[in-house]
Amino acid sequence: MVSFLALAALASAEVHSLTLRQAIELAVQQNPDVALARLDEQKARAAIHAARDPFLPRVTAGSGDAYTYGFPSSIEGSAPSVVEAVAQQFLFNRPQTLEVARAKENARGAAIGVISKRDEVVYRAAALYLDAERAARIGALARTAIERQQAVLDSVRAQVAEGRALPIVQKQAELALARDRQAAESVDDEQAAAETDLALALGFAAEDRVRAVAQDRPSPPLPASEQQAAEAALASNSELRRLESQIAAKQLELRGTAAARLPRADLVAQYSLMAKFNNYAEYFNHFQRNNGEIGVAFQVPLFVPGVRSATAQGEADLSRLKIELANARNRIVSDLADSLRSARRAQTAADVARLDLEVAREQLSVGLAQFQEGRQTMRQVDEARLAENDKWIAFYDAQYALEKARWNVLRLNGGLLDSAAKLP
Repeated sequence: MVSFLALAALASAEVHSLTLRQAIELAVQQNPDVALARLDEQKARAAIHAARDPFLPRVTAGSGDAYTYGFPSSIEGSAPSVVEAVAQQFLFNRPQTLEVARAKENARGAAIGVISKRDEVVYRAAALYLDAERAARIGALARTAIERQQAVLDSVRAQVAEGRALPIVQKQAELALARDRQAAESVDDEQAAAETDLALALGFAAEDRVRAVAQDRPSPPLPASEQQAAEAALASNSELRRLESQIAAKQLELRGTAAARLPRADLVAQYSLMAKFNNYAEYFNHFQRNNGEIGVAFQVPLFVPGVRSATAQGEADLSRLKIELANARNRIVSDLADSLRSARRAQTAADVARLDLEVAREQLSVGLAQFQEGRQTMRQVDEARLAENDKWIAFYDAQYALEKARWNVLRLNGGLLDSAAKLP
């Protein structure tokens, strides 16, 4: 049964071929973490309406009657009525007003949290896409290396059979072929893992895979200067904005705690319809069925315990948030400087890998020319091709390391989506 379910899952799996831009767009739309962050934002916005509700009239109505013996009264202390409607709302309640303001600030922080989660998901999707694309290209080169190493092994075997090479040379060629096959298998596993992780990041099922579409695209640009990058990061970083929103919300909470000592004013209204058959005439000179009242109820807090302790706790939380904000600023500037240095090192490594590849290609061209002249053997040409293949792998590794380093810089200084929108 388990095997049948596994086969059914594999049969329903899909391979989605996407460009980097399409992958980023799908990640923003479908990623589960972004969807959860949006739900948190909706919940925070609903909390604003919940905080405002006491300032709207709250009307309740009821009906009922009972036999009365003696003075006509109800459990609440008023005269019994057939129908009764009561309305109440806040007119002046400073703690609740500040609670509304705090709910608005929390909603703003939740919206910033969506942006922060979105940027995190975009960078993760871009990094996974680059990993999948690199693994696909390296895998193709690894399979080419296997074919060329097999040709070298066949040539060596012929030479050993003719007595023109020692058996150890054949063993070395067989070892090289086994290593190439091992490397190709490892790269295939990396590609499968990267494509599966990318599918999950884009909101697809775990059985699906997302395959990178081979395309030529420009690398994301770097900031003009480190200072400019730091200023942009501090101005747009969502983590800093989220901490600032939490500080503002905590300050409103402290003001609301202190406002608990202020007086309150509530609007109250009531309507009652009395029954005729109750014994009102025995106790009242005049009976009126329809009765109503409207007015304002004032409350002045005389003793409010717990304000001092709640204020002390809130001030401690506020101090902690301010320290976290300062640490986050320092960490962002430091991380940005490190990412820029990493990007520069990756650029240098990419330049070296490109030059190394050009040298290997020139050497292969020279070897082919010498082979045509009879100055090199086919085995030497195949070995030169293998060396060129290794240089291609190193070149692709350096290019992907450079592109990933640049995406990391954009993650820190807030330019992810702008650069993603410019992708082909």
